[in-house]
Amino acid sequence: MSSPAKVSDPAFQGAGQRPGTEIWRIENFQPVSLPKAEHGKFYMGDCYIVLQTTSSKGGQYLHDIHFWIGKDSSQDEAGTAAIKTVELDAALGGRAVQYREIQDHETDKFLSYFKPCIVPLEGGVASGFKKPEEQEFETRLYVCRGKRYVRLKQVPFTRASLNHDDVFILDSENKIFQFNGANSNIQERAKALEVVQFLKDTYHEGVCDVAIVEDGKLDTESDSGEFWVLLGGFAPIGKKVSSDDDIVPEATPAKLYSIADGEVKLMEGDLSKGLLENNKCYLLDRGIEIIVWFGRITQVDDRKAAVQTAEEFIKEQNRPKSTRVTRVIQGYETQGFKSNFDSWPLGSAAPASEEGRGKVAALLKQQGVGLKGIAKVPTVNEEVPPLLEGGGKLEVWRINGSAKTPLPTEDIGKFFSGDCYIILYTYHSGERKEDYFLCWWIGKDSVEDDQKMAARLANTMSNSFKGRPVLGRIFQGKEPPQLIALFQPMLILKGGLSSGYKKKIAEKGLTDDTYSQECVALFRISGTSAHSNKAVQVEEVATSLNSTECFILQSGASMFTWHGNQSTFEQQQHAAKVAEFLKPGVTLKHAKEGTESSSFWLPLGGKQNFTGTKASPETVRDPHLYTFTLNNAICSDSCSLFRDYVNAAEKFEVEEIYNFTQGDLLTEDILILDTQAEIFVWVGQSVDTKEKQSAFEIGQKYIDVATSIENLVPDIPLYRITEGNEPCFFTTFFSWDSAKANVHGNSFQKKVALLFGIGQAVEDKSNGSSGGHTQRASALAALNSAFNSSTEKPSSTDKSNGLDQSGPRQRAAALAALTSAFNSSNASKPSAPKLIGSGQGSQRAAAVAALSSVLTAEKNSPDSSPLKSARASESGSLAEGESETVSVTGDSLEASEDGKSEGAAPVLEANEEDAQVKPEAEEDGNDGAENSATTFSYDRLKAKSEKPVTGIDFKRREAYLSDEEFKTVFGITKAEFYKLPRWKQDMNKKKVDLF
Repeated sequence: MSSPAKVSDPAFQGAGQRPGTEIWRIENFQPVSLPKAEHGKFYMGDCYIVLQTTSSKGGQYLHDIHFWIGKDSSQDEAGTAAIKTVELDAALGGRAVQYREIQDHETDKFLSYFKPCIVPLEGGVASGFKKPEEQEFETRLYVCRGKRYVRLKQVPFTRASLNHDDVFILDSENKIFQFNGANSNIQERAKALEVVQFLKDTYHEGVCDVAIVEDGKLDTESDSGEFWVLLGGFAPIGKKVSSDDDIVPEATPAKLYSIADGEVKLMEGDLSKGLLENNKCYLLDRGIEIIVWFGRITQVDDRKAAVQTAEEFIKEQNRPKSTRVTRVIQGYETQGFKSNFDSWPLGSAAPASEEGRGKVAALLKQQGVGLKGIAKVPTVNEEVPPLLEGGGKLEVWRINGSAKTPLPTEDIGKFFSGDCYIILYTYHSGERKEDYFLCWWIGKDSVEDDQKMAARLANTMSNSFKGRPVLGRIFQGKEPPQLIALFQPMLILKGGLSSGYKKKIAEKGLTDDTYSQECVALFRISGTSAHSNKAVQVEEVATSLNSTECFILQSGASMFTWHGNQSTFEQQQHAAKVAEFLKPGVTLKHAKEGTESSSFWLPLGGKQNFTGTKASPETVRDPHLYTFTLNNAICSDSCSLFRDYVNAAEKFEVEEIYNFTQGDLLTEDILILDTQAEIFVWVGQSVDTKEKQSAFEIGQKYIDVATSIENLVPDIPLYRITEGNEPCFFTTFFSWDSAKANVHGNSFQKKVALLFGIGQAVEDKSNGSSGGHTQRASALAALNSAFNSSTEKPSSTDKSNGLDQSGPRQRAAALAALTSAFNSSNASKPSAPKLIGSGQGSQRAAAVAALSSVLTAEKNSPDSSPLKSARASESGSLAEGESETVSVTGDSLEASEDGKSEGAAPVLEANEEDAQVKPEAEEDGNDGAENSATTFSYDRLKAKSEKPVTGIDFKRREAYLSDEEFKTVFGITKAEFYKLPRWKQDMNKKKVDLF
């Protein structure tokens, strides 16, 4: 094997010795380190190497290496990046996972380092391209894809780039527009808002307007019109056109190839770990991904050759450029790699192994690299984990047949290993309403019928609280800290009291050794604090003793406490509490290791040797958050298919959410949080009700998979957590913001509320209809203004933009479209809209198009006047010889045929005084306490008025009353009225016909 010092580039000296991100750009075929200020900037003509170093809870550093290939970079530069990545891995000890990143097809893990997204820049340094002039702002159009990790791609700044399926961002100099395609994903819309905020902060110094434009829906303000004007005017947009970038490789059954002398050879037979030899390299083909596996003792030159062979394999197979390439080293395989093998023996090398750290340290010492990066496992003091608030109400039931029997207060805390129990803790968390921790506890000797009944009854109890409780399944011996802390003391006894357990003992002819106060019993006291102290009944023999712990020995009426020489004062104190719990008022006899009397040894069968070794602590690992896939469909598919799949012995695939935050808990999803000590299945509020009930099947399927691949213990605690009811022992794994958790709506509505603070108006805004009457009044005012302007002939530029240059026809089309759109929403109870064209909401879209055309192309037409419009037929123009009279009266536009002579102009009649009225309290978010700038009489403002006012906000009729008349009508002042709850305001308005 070549000397590491020869294969390590000097640029990598000292790399990976502290947590964080390090980036090198390939310049003249050499890696050049980039300063922090340049991180996140990726030029399309360059290639980069990115090293991500993380410090795990176990104390060691973990590394991931990515090489990013810009779409305009040369093949030689890409090859250099691939080879240098192998050298960097060697410098780190050969244990990093390596990923090839193609521009526009980056892995989720890579994108998670640069939230909310990376914005690829044109040009490059090493390739000789010119950098863009940063001082000169250029309007850009981006397509934004991805519901958790955004892939932002610049597309031509033209209307033809839009489609109904994606989310687009139009970044202009003074305003950023987000255009939501009608068929776009709600979660993609939400993530796009994060990108909008990022662009605003990064390229506009945080100062510019932001607007949301809904595909095919009329916005209450001028955002839609302004958006379409920038794109040359409104016109129907086409369907999404597929490109090479949209081709997603399909997953195929895994095939394993050996790599030797630049050739790949297919391995026959079932895939098993035994096929992999530690002195060879292999290629695993999954269709959607190529994984190159390096044996632990392979030489660096062999690894470089294997990398080149993999690249040639992709070309020969005509795979799309989006095919992912990952490289792993023996002993540090990813879950995605191991899951393809029928058998993968447990206990293989783990990243935290002492052997691995020793080899890495020796290798780095050879290279003269400092050893700070090889972290030693620190001595960890026992920390108090987040526990449930005290002072709550604790109730416990034992399962007996098909019923649950409540335990008397004096027995709460005693659990028999042959029984199952339901535990309900009701408490208050800060200023929140009552919270519930509900779980069922399964004794290791309990019968299956009792276990199923406990699960069924616990689910029934949870449903009675509308699914609000944290619902958990706890196995004996795996009690979590938050449960133990509720019982002080907590005591686990032998035997059982349920009829099911008694029947099992009788059928098997076994002796019933259920604990009683007259028998001989030995109890081990473990833990040193309230969240870990529990007492467990063990075999009544001397070999059960341990010098590191305390024990209680019961023998008839006598009771001893025994202190091991290495036991703590806290354990000794807890032993006394347990003894008092077992036999209140009992007189204790104390025995210390080495000073025991014969009366102590006699019940244990005589003195024998016992251990003085403390049990090894369980390996501490980092938490991971996962989404999952069923039959290549996300879990929101039909419930029947979901249940069939979960209960079938088929593959259950999970996808990790890297560098997760609270924002990744999307309300439409079910997610799995694996802390290695507990499994949480988090269920969003917008998940289908029936699927919510499948949370435990999901969790169990995950445990089954992780047990076989990741050495997860099968009896790990499992919880169902519903959105909005997250307990402290779940939120501790996030930087939790309660304000975010209290926002309601779908993912997009929540993001709008958080970013723009429009609260209750979120739903109206996202639905594209914010205040029907206000919408119509604004449109009428804009139309009136456009029709009263002086005009001139359209320019050639307007024609090139595809705008209708026929002035009179244009206005008539606007009127016809607005008439149809307004009248369809005029009823108090809206019915199904009458569609024009091919898409939902096309009526309003047609109105937007007409208004846009009027405002941009018809401003100064000499042929039009305030009282003239064009001939129009049913589709927008009238047949020759006909005319049309259009009357604008408040809410609706009425069109009727009137006259047959050619050229007779329709008349536009409008109450100009009413049409321009705009109350100060026009938005739903305003409390309306201020007076309107214009007032009207009560008789005109009533809903059933004979002479109604037009052009006002009809949701706030009362706002247009004078202060004096307001008090006469309502009996209170405006200020007092707007302090009332909204429902009471509406009720009072209904009474006086102002609703």
